[in-house]
This record gives sequence, C-alpha cells and structure tokens, in this order.
Amino acid sequence: MAQLKHKAGSYWRLTRMDRPIGTLLLLWPTLWSLWIAAKGVPSIKNLVIFVLGVIVMRAAGCVINDFADRKIDGKVLRTKDRPLATGAVSSREAIGLFITLCLIAFALVLFTDPLTIKLSVGGLILAFCYPFMKRHTHLPQVVLGAAFAWGIPMAYAAEAGELHQGMWLIYLSVVLWTVAYDTFYAMVDRDDDLKIGVKSTAILFGEQDRLMTGVLQIMALYSLVLVGNRFELGSFYYLGLAVAAGLFIYQQWLIRFRVREACFKAFLNNNWVGVAVFAGIIMDYSFR
Repeated sequence: MAQLKHKAGSYWRLTRMDRPIGTLLLLWPTLWSLWIAAKGVPSIKNLVIFVLGVIVMRAAGCVINDFADRKIDGKVLRTKDRPLATGAVSSREAIGLFITLCLIAFALVLFTDPLTIKLSVGGLILAFCYPFMKRHTHLPQVVLGAAFAWGIPMAYAAEAGELHQGMWLIYLSVVLWTVAYDTFYAMVDRDDDLKIGVKSTAILFGEQDRLMTGVLQIMALYSLVLVGNRFELGSFYYLGLAVAAGLFIYQQWLIRFRVREACFKAFLNNNWVGVAVFAGIIMDYSFR
C-alpha cells in the first residue's frame, strides 16, 4: 500500500498536478477564445470539455517534457528532484502515462465537431515536439507559445463552428505573451542551461532580455487591442488590458536585477494577466 501511494505521488508530481500554474496559463487564453466565440454565453458542454482537456493535455505535456529532459534534469538545480531524474518513475512508465493522457484528451475532443477534432492533431504534434526543441534552437519558447495557444482555435471552432480571421489575433497575442513569460522562466535556469548546452530565448537575448521581453509584452497587448477592435469589445475589456499592462510593468520591475527567485515570481505573476483579460471579457459581455 505504501509503495502504491509513493508511486501515485510520483505520477502526481510528474504531471505537475502539485503546480497548477502551467494549467492556468494554458486555461485562460482558451477561455478567452471560448467566450468571444460564444459572444459571452458558451455552452456548458464545451466549457467542461475544454477545462478538462486543458488539465489533461498540460499533464501530458509535462510528462513528455520530463521524458525528453530525463538525462539533463538532474544537472539543473530547479529540476534535479523530478521523478524521472531521480528514478522514481521509469521511462517506460512515463511513455505509457503520456499515451494514456493523450487518449483521454482525444476522447474528450470526440464530443465536439469534426473541425475541432482535426485541429486537435496539431495540438498533439506541438505538445510532443516542444520538449525536444531546446536541443536544436534558441527559440523553444516560440514552439511552446504555439502549443499553449492551440486551445484558442480549437475552442473557437467548437463553439462557433468556424475559424474567424480575428481569432488568429488572439492566437498571435498568446504566442507573444508566452514567449515573454517563458523567457522569465528560462532566466531562472540560464546559468545551468549554459553549462549543459540547453538552448532558450533567455540565452539568445542575453543582456537584452529585459528589453526583448518588454517588446514582446507590448506586442502582445497591441494584438489584444486589435482583438478588441475586431470583435467590437468595449470599455470593460480595455480596462482588463490596462490591468494586464500594469502587471507587465510590475514584472519588468521584478526582473530588473535578474535574480532567480524574482524572475520566477515574474513568471508566476502572469496568471493574473490571464485573469485580468478574462475578467474584462466576461464583464464586457455581461453588461451589454
């Protein structure tokens, strides 16, 4: 019984269920898209499918990420205690868990429409490819952004039955936003990554990291302004964007000395950016 409990705990940590920040960062943009596609009143069925889908696919992404990094995580201070790095979970068990989670996610998608089902294949490919990108390019954060934003076209298609051109502005804004906040995350590991040869935008940007993340945040906000214009959103939405802008300024202040703990705090703070934009969307549709 104790061994089973220990194994379950290792699986729990492998899927990052003990650290929900990734799930939240994936969830908020999906909900933005769902609400906009439904003009403020999404179906309960789609809401349940996509909330559960986000949880399951984020867990699957964490598993395949740790599988890809199983030989290097032990050399990085932040990741040395991960289950695959310590041997608490075997590579074979991890692959089995990844496949199981993907099948569960696909089963959820089957309750939507044919277009959404087709789009889900792209999401799976992106989720699988991202962990291996850091060995080949200094832009793995871009692939992560593409993967994290993929719930946007899927949610929009499930709710509206089509892919509105303006939806891709939401997608673009989230890719830009993700590259910015995941650069903060990569700044935490930059010293370790340089030693072991792992690539990231934090290494690529170097001393220009603050400037580049600031530019990315401005571009993300501008894209969201264009979203508001395209979908005729009102003052509450733009108030949400103003709060998001304030949070971006705070994050830049946090990383000013590039201290590991402060960079990680800046990364975590992006949850509230997602909340602010979502709250603006909800309020805008609610008070029409």
